[in-house]
Amino acid sequence: MKVARAHARVVDTRRDWQHKLSTAIIRDNQAVYVEDLCVIGLGRTRLAKSVHDAGWASFTRMLEYKAARYGRTFGRVDRFFPSTRMCSDCGQINSKTALDVRAWDCPCGSHHDRDVNAAINIKAAGQADFNDRGAQVRPAAMLAPRGEAVTHPDAACSTRSVEGISALKGGEDVNAP
Repeated sequence: MKVARAHARVVDTRRDWQHKLSTAIIRDNQAVYVEDLCVIGLGRTRLAKSVHDAGWASFTRMLEYKAARYGRTFGRVDRFFPSTRMCSDCGQINSKTALDVRAWDCPCGSHHDRDVNAAINIKAAGQADFNDRGAQVRPAAMLAPRGEAVTHPDAACSTRSVEGISALKGGEDVNAP
C-alpha cells in the first residue's frame, strides 16, 4: 500500500506539473509546433528512464487540446524531418551526428547550437503546411461541426436518403419476385 501511494503521488505530481506547464505555454504563445518524436525508439536507448518519465505523449496531448480550447495554432512536425541536421540559414542537410555533439558548423559559415537550430527549423516547418524543405506538418485534430459529423434525430430531415439505391426507391418490396 505504501509503494502504491508513493507511485500515485509521483503520477499526480507529474500530471500537475504537465498541466501547469502546458497551460503556461499555450497562454503565452499564439502557435505551438512540436516534433512528433519516436518515443518507443528513444525508450530503447540509455535515456529510456528519462524519456518515459517525461510523459511526452500525454504532454503533447495536453498542448493539443488546450490549444484548441484557447484558439491557438498547434501542429506536429513529422518525425523524419531532419530538424537538427538541417542548416536554418541555407537549408543544407548535413550528415548524422552523435547526440553528444551539441554544436556544429555548416559549410555556409554558420555556427549552430543543435537545439536552437532544431527549434528554428521546427518553427519554420510548422508555419508552412508543406514548405520547400520537405517537412510534413499535421494540423491538430478538430471536431467536425454538429450538422456535418452525423445525422441527428433532431435534424430537419430525420429519414435517410436512398438516392442511388434502386431496390429501395418507390416503396418497392426488395423480396418481391
